[in-house]
Amino acid sequence: MLSVEEAQEQLLRGITALEVVDLPILEALASVLARDAYADIDLPPFTNSAMDGFAIRAADSQGASLDRPRWLPIAGEIAAGHPGDTALVPGTAVRIMTGAPLPPGADAVIPVEQTRAGGGDVGLLEEVSVGASVRPAGGDVRRGAKVLAAGTLLRPGELALLASTGHARVPVYRRPTVAILSTGDELVEIDRIPGPGQVRNSNATMLAAQVIQAGGLPRLLDNAWDTRESVRAALDAARDADLIVSSGGVSVGDYDVVREVVAEHGSIDFWRVNVRPGKPVAFGRVEGVPFLGLPGNPVSSFVTFELFARPLLRKMAGHRALFRQTVPVTVEDRVPGADSRRHYVRATVRRAPDGWRATTTGAQESHLLTSMIGTNALIIVPEGIPGIAVGEQAGALVLDAWL
Repeated sequence: MLSVEEAQEQLLRGITALEVVDLPILEALASVLARDAYADIDLPPFTNSAMDGFAIRAADSQGASLDRPRWLPIAGEIAAGHPGDTALVPGTAVRIMTGAPLPPGADAVIPVEQTRAGGGDVGLLEEVSVGASVRPAGGDVRRGAKVLAAGTLLRPGELALLASTGHARVPVYRRPTVAILSTGDELVEIDRIPGPGQVRNSNATMLAAQVIQAGGLPRLLDNAWDTRESVRAALDAARDADLIVSSGGVSVGDYDVVREVVAEHGSIDFWRVNVRPGKPVAFGRVEGVPFLGLPGNPVSSFVTFELFARPLLRKMAGHRALFRQTVPVTVEDRVPGADSRRHYVRATVRRAPDGWRATTTGAQESHLLTSMIGTNALIIVPEGIPGIAVGEQAGALVLDAWL
């Protein structure tokens, strides 16, 4: 059997980023920038006030104090969004609002809190230096400068910078479309009451949610029966997808036919990984489309998606960071091992004054959906380790970005 790292290396080896698409800026959120972005103007585009106050010459504030204000006549007012073309006459002040352009001749702004009103005059209560409360043109970004490098993940802050520098449309790597195939005669849709021997198809919903979290676009295929003909028809409907992810049908049972059908119409590069839960994981291609077959048990499907499907999708979408972060944790209850297999144990991780602490979510059988409630990390028990005792250190794969 392959190790987790060997399997990850094999499935990522032939995967490249998808083509570049040009999207309206808001649609580019959470995508990866495909080309360097440059500023078409200075930021700020003009020298402006950082405060509500008065534009003055710093020299005219010399000697000002709370006890002995320096009084200057108010020669005008400039609001944000209006030009400040009229030059400041030395020995006067101009009322100015935050973001308004600094008038020619002014070299400082004194905040209104440091002044005293006096009819048509303003009393300066403190000395200010040249440049005080002034935002110089280009102080943040110079025109022509690179503002974002290709490969940058576009979050709200990055979009704000792109918007400020004239990028109404943004070149990004296309998000991968993932066809999700559920197999099994026992499956019924989630809006139906299961009959004898039947279960609702929860895996399709779970995997679609994981695809969305990974930055992909899920497409749910019709459930396939445990026959070659049904699986073949479902795979045929997924030809235009960027990745096919199946749930169930890749083990060694008499009705596990998915792997055989994939091999008939493409190839299986590997099958079985030295991991628990989720040993029966198959990777290959169906008529050129990458295929990842996950186990049918929900926890196994969930864990193996995180280990294998997620990094594959992120590489397709142009991400540089493909894998979840691993952090050191102190375990607060005994963590079971899996003999010769690497065990990924569902856990809740929290930050404590002395570092990260982890508590398992209870019984770890792969069919227990309730064991995933509160799971924000997977404690890693290395191969050959019988378990991790209370108070010992372990690595934990973090599943929640906020951690």
